[in-house]
Amino acid sequence: MIQPQTYLNVADNSGARKLMCIRVLGAGNCRYGFVGDRIIAVVKDAQPNMAIKKSDVVEAVIVRTRHNIKRDSGMSIRFDDNAAVIINKDGNPKGTRVFGPVARELRDKNFTKIVSLAPEVL
Repeated sequence: MIQPQTYLNVADNSGARKLMCIRVLGAGNCRYGFVGDRIIAVVKDAQPNMAIKKSDVVEAVIVRTRHNIKRDSGMSIRFDDNAAVIINKDGNPKGTRVFGPVARELRDKNFTKIVSLAPEVL
């Protein structure tokens, strides 16, 4: 469950390290974001000499959450951290690599480019 003021790690090589969620995008007044949801975030920590700088406002998609993800098969999965991948307006990632595992639910939400770049899909 990601809500405004939540800090997330960045799971790609776009240059940002930490994001802070400022808005969860969705139909109506979405209070919480889960895996596969788009968010608007501000960059709180960034690597030097990269395209994305500190205090930039970016759009991202949530790829991992510490909150349990319930699946139709009855299985639940939980990750060690909250992480997001920075995307552009078309939904493609800005970075060329994705670090760490990502959830299978991203494929259902049409983020297939992120799924194909990830080293492991759980």
